[in-house]
Amino acid sequence: MVAITLPDGSVRQYEEPVSGADIAADIGPGLAKAALAVRVSGTLADLLAPIEYNASVDIITSKDEEALEMLRHDAAHVMAEAVKELCPETQATIGPSIEDGFYYDFARDEPFTPEDLEKIEARMHEIVKRDEAITREVWDRGDAVQFFKDAGEHYKAQIIEAIPEDESICLYRQGNFIDLCQGPHFPSTAKLGKSFKLMKLAGAYWRGDSKNEMLQRIYGTAWFSAKDLKSYLHRLEEADKRDHRRLGREMFLFHLQEEATGSVFWHNKGWTLYRTIESYIRARLDNAGYIEVNTPQLVDRTLWKDSGHWEKFRENMFTVEAEEKVLALKPMNCPCHVQIFRQGIKSYRDLPLRMAEFGCCHRNEPSGALHGLMRARAFTQDDAHIFCTENQITVETKTFCDLLLSVYADFGFKDVSVKFSDRPEVRAGDNASWDKAEEALKEAVAAASLEHTLDPGEGAFYGPKLDFVLRDAIGREWQCGTLQVDFVLPERLDASYIGEDGEKHRPVILHRAILGSMERFIGVLIEHYAGKFPLWLAPVQAVVATITSDADAYAERVTGELKQAGIRVAIDLRNEKINYKVREHSHGKVPVILVLGKQEAEKETVALRYLGGEKQEILALHEAVNRLAFETMVPPSA
Repeated sequence: MVAITLPDGSVRQYEEPVSGADIAADIGPGLAKAALAVRVSGTLADLLAPIEYNASVDIITSKDEEALEMLRHDAAHVMAEAVKELCPETQATIGPSIEDGFYYDFARDEPFTPEDLEKIEARMHEIVKRDEAITREVWDRGDAVQFFKDAGEHYKAQIIEAIPEDESICLYRQGNFIDLCQGPHFPSTAKLGKSFKLMKLAGAYWRGDSKNEMLQRIYGTAWFSAKDLKSYLHRLEEADKRDHRRLGREMFLFHLQEEATGSVFWHNKGWTLYRTIESYIRARLDNAGYIEVNTPQLVDRTLWKDSGHWEKFRENMFTVEAEEKVLALKPMNCPCHVQIFRQGIKSYRDLPLRMAEFGCCHRNEPSGALHGLMRARAFTQDDAHIFCTENQITVETKTFCDLLLSVYADFGFKDVSVKFSDRPEVRAGDNASWDKAEEALKEAVAAASLEHTLDPGEGAFYGPKLDFVLRDAIGREWQCGTLQVDFVLPERLDASYIGEDGEKHRPVILHRAILGSMERFIGVLIEHYAGKFPLWLAPVQAVVATITSDADAYAERVTGELKQAGIRVAIDLRNEKINYKVREHSHGKVPVILVLGKQEAEKETVALRYLGGEKQEILALHEAVNRLAFETMVPPSA
């Protein structure tokens, strides 16, 4: 007998092994039709896989979170089948599901074209209509290797040869196509449905190693409904309109060029935005009791070896040699902050010590991973380290979280989620230190009443962490802030304080950032607002534009009064039509345009136009200045 426990707690008895499909049919025809896979005692499995032991069972349908990932995995296999049918000489390598879609890497001498994607997608629809059964098979290792070699699939053979001896070799068959895969998959190709689309072509190195041959990658997306697919494509279109690299050029904020790969050329307007954000954060940190420091860019490798970063991050560090020494451009600030802490004797009365730095860091990111402001080689962190006692961890964590959420709200981000990441496989410190750090962070999270999800194994190499994730205007998520509890670095770098008992003790270090990288956060802001910043952030908050030259002198006066009120204002006296000027400044995302003509000059008024508004408002000059001075104020929390 096999006892199956269902999610509602009821138990069904079966005299012999039973499949998820059988259980779904036993429950009802509606569930049998909707069933896609099965979760057996917490593990996903094929719907037709036999369940031979007592187990708790959930029937997976399109309403379950796991189903979407499976759908995309199926889509990758169906795409590979379509490619093999259309181009039999092509080798299929790997094809996983990814966020919002899937891809498959192919080895082929002739490059794919956009026209090929249309043909492949059409063949995929044919394969779905065939309703081919997708079945799992376990093969002998040698037979599987030989099968793929005989089929000319040498990459698949390599993958199988690299699989550990104690792991089984699972293949999935659909029609005449056989692929190496652990699964699970839906029961047939028909379950993929019609809501998929092939998106783009890219290059990818075999096994991600630039020393290996280049493959061709085809990206696609798949959803359970045409509505979801349409919504996703709309988000992509909207994301393209908001691309910070394009807006950065159009708004004259910054540019990038090959002579300084991974570094930013900030223009006047972009640097104004940067300094506005930096000043805001500095004010918030001052009010929160932080001290600000500045540490060297080049530091001898001995410090990085002592801290453990040399072993962990060496390949991402830029180095130079001088006077027989090897110096590294700092990839992070923490070891340098410990050096400041170690100057002079510290007492428990000095703690917590909150040490902040707008620290410029450099990391040798692969060129293929660089993405404008979002991922650069040179960047500045709004970094800080809180040196505290173990008893202060909870209070400091709660205080930091309150500060962080307040800052995000000022920038317009109200939807923030939190991830708790525990110890990674490769880490510094012993298990006892990690046990203590993880327990301390758990207590702090509970005290702060923070709702969070667990992100197992993703902690920093020296301690567990919280990651704070923002959701932007079009629903995308961006991890920005972080808080990391570190018992390891103080030990490695010999940081200590004199306790109330007169003895030396190790402080705990809370590594924390709110914005993360200044560059990346600005990129997120640009895309979140599509360049239409709130008035307090806009690099140019207002433009004074004249209709005729008769108003030039008055325009100079208006501009002067606005500047005196602290408003970032520009003046446009060009001999152009006013509609042209308004259109140009609106395209440049200037929030407010003050239009002046002869009549306004005579009456000492202004015609006020807000970005995105269709009407203009006539105000007395002093009234307009007072209003804009109020509207452009930095949030009062700063």
